[in-house]
Amino acid sequence: MTILVPLEQRFSPARFETPRLLKQLVAAARPLAELKTIVASIPNQAILISTLGLQEAKDSSAVENIVTTHDELYRHALYPEFAGGSAAKEVAHYSEALWTGFEHVRQSGLLTNNHILEVQAVLEKNRAGFRRIPGTALRNSLGETIYTPPSPEHVPGLMASLERFINDESIFPADPLVKMALIHHQFESIHPFYDGNGRSGRIVNVLYLVKQGLLDIPALYLSRYIVQRKADYYRLLQAVRDDDAWEDWVLYILAAVEQTARDSVGSIRAIGRLLLEMKRQIRAQYRFYSQDLINNLFRYPYTKIDFVMQDLGVSRLTAARYLDRLAEGGILHKRKTGRVNYYINLPLCRILAAISGEDASRHEADGREQTTQ
Repeated sequence: MTILVPLEQRFSPARFETPRLLKQLVAAARPLAELKTIVASIPNQAILISTLGLQEAKDSSAVENIVTTHDELYRHALYPEFAGGSAAKEVAHYSEALWTGFEHVRQSGLLTNNHILEVQAVLEKNRAGFRRIPGTALRNSLGETIYTPPSPEHVPGLMASLERFINDESIFPADPLVKMALIHHQFESIHPFYDGNGRSGRIVNVLYLVKQGLLDIPALYLSRYIVQRKADYYRLLQAVRDDDAWEDWVLYILAAVEQTARDSVGSIRAIGRLLLEMKRQIRAQYRFYSQDLINNLFRYPYTKIDFVMQDLGVSRLTAARYLDRLAEGGILHKRKTGRVNYYINLPLCRILAAISGEDASRHEADGREQTTQ
């Protein structure tokens, strides 16, 4: 079994003050600060929490080969009984786990092992806690064991040390982005859970940035970058264990922060422009315009009568009339599943599909197959 030691005992913060790392830190910090600012400009941040959080859930699950589409995810959120597919359910669990962790960090200002255990419990829908059996050994293409996680009796102590590293700034006074890279590697190397370690670890990444005040909401999602460069991700994880190649690992994570922050700024700006455009259009054409209605259409890329009833406090008949009128005017697209209807904000779906590089044709097909009651 591998013997790990606490991070602060392995090296000093000075190790991560090389010219290459400091240059990449600056490159990552600027768009991250811009992202925090632009998120604050969106009047209702619940819109971003809902839409971008589900995007991260989809991409993080894809790292673990749990693959689904936006269409499946949104239909699962509306009507789980019709959506089918275990992948959509697992991604929905990830999204729920992310926001569970966010609420804990926001309320306490800390990121503790109890919070991480709660995240994993929501993610996996069990309370198995830290593993009490040997972790899964990693093997190369030849079937040779290249890494074996620490034995289970060491897991609680290692996680306690990691908890102190996360929350006590005096232990290792380094830049938070550097520390995030170190925390992620240590977490994945400890492999503390029976299952869900990769997804839990990626949730810990963004929760740590919230804890450090670099983000107000968890709006930086590194999973798409990792999906696109998955071979490098696993190669660099192992290179640290084999060759002590910490600088290359940290550079990879910093580059992920830089690129993801830039992409997220562009996506949020696009969502903001669309929100204003749709707001003006609905206000000009419909007497039933309200900000609550706009918020509903952007919080739920696929919405339904029950959601509008709840958010606007109107009757079922009124909610149905609003949605049908918007569909008749081409603002929404109406679909039918079984005996129930749902309504798609197709322009928003195009933006979200572009974030993950998904073909938006499924949404386009959905929009063309409008159904009347």
